[in-house]
Amino acid sequence: MPDFLERIAEAEARSRDLETQLSDPDVGKQQGAIEKIGKRLGALRPLIETGEKYKAAVAELADAKAMLDDDDPEMQELARDDLERLEALVPELEGELRVLLTPKDPNDEKNAIFEIRAGTGGDEAALFAADLFRMYTRYAEELGWRIDVLSSSESAQGGFKEVIASISGTDVFSRFKYEKGVHRVQRVPATESQGRIHTSTVTVAVMPEAEEVDVEIKNEDLRIDVMRAGGPGGQSVNTTDSAVRITHLPTGLIVQCQDEKSQHKNKAKAMTVLRSRLYDAEQERLAAERSSERRSQVGTGERSEKIRTYNFPQSRVTDHRAGVTLHKLDQVMAGEMEELLNAVHSNIAAAQEGEVAPGGGAPS
Repeated sequence: MPDFLERIAEAEARSRDLETQLSDPDVGKQQGAIEKIGKRLGALRPLIETGEKYKAAVAELADAKAMLDDDDPEMQELARDDLERLEALVPELEGELRVLLTPKDPNDEKNAIFEIRAGTGGDEAALFAADLFRMYTRYAEELGWRIDVLSSSESAQGGFKEVIASISGTDVFSRFKYEKGVHRVQRVPATESQGRIHTSTVTVAVMPEAEEVDVEIKNEDLRIDVMRAGGPGGQSVNTTDSAVRITHLPTGLIVQCQDEKSQHKNKAKAMTVLRSRLYDAEQERLAAERSSERRSQVGTGERSEKIRTYNFPQSRVTDHRAGVTLHKLDQVMAGEMEELLNAVHSNIAAAQEGEVAPGGGAPS
């Protein structure tokens, strides 16, 4: 177990040092210095506040254990009640601290590009892809984040064969980066007449949205084709050459966008996706150099490869990395993802410290 008290003390010392700098008249004369120091203080605040709660809980726990030796039976009973509460609270706070103490990914503050695709399961997989997109959308909306669909391909039953969207807000990529992988659903499809449970999969890719300064794309490396948009559109969407397909010649990456009636808007959206894919590919390449065993982002979409299972008959959602199961599937699908995401982040942070292996013991 890491020495949380020592790490908290280090953060408190950094905070005091920064506050001293803020009161230094010479620092105030330096352009942008106050703002930078204020931002660093703000970043430390959640750690320090959680640290205060943790220190108080640890101290209370020690007192409660000492009270068990008291001669007064009533005091012993009070101690036992406190022990039960504190023995649950301390590990919970340790999980929060573990996440807060994890070294910050330089991409954490970026917006995110989501690519959700139906995998194994045909129409049912496409319908669940739409369900997942609504789940993420509702969670993002609760946080005041903006969702912009960049490209989509609907199925005949009203689901999504594929949907690509950007989500903009504060630390979006940080919150969603562990959602990448295969999501498995077990439920009775609306078209199933005999009530049999079907298993389908959806792949989710999450990439930091790259800015122009992050990736250099040369015009001569692009082939841009315009064409008439296909699929349901109505009005002018199918009668003008508004769809845009961009091919990145050095890598062979192809991005197509046709959701907008404007060719220029479709091109801008396609470039956003291309830039983010290229940036993500470079990040993956660098990570692979550090770890030869790094797995690919979404695998093949087969049923056996999964990070999470959504079991509708049992109203159960199981994250196989965090080893956590929640029997509140309706709430999660409605966008109430906080408890689930917190568990995933805490478990992965612990695994990165070498304390535990991800997953383990979760129902499949």
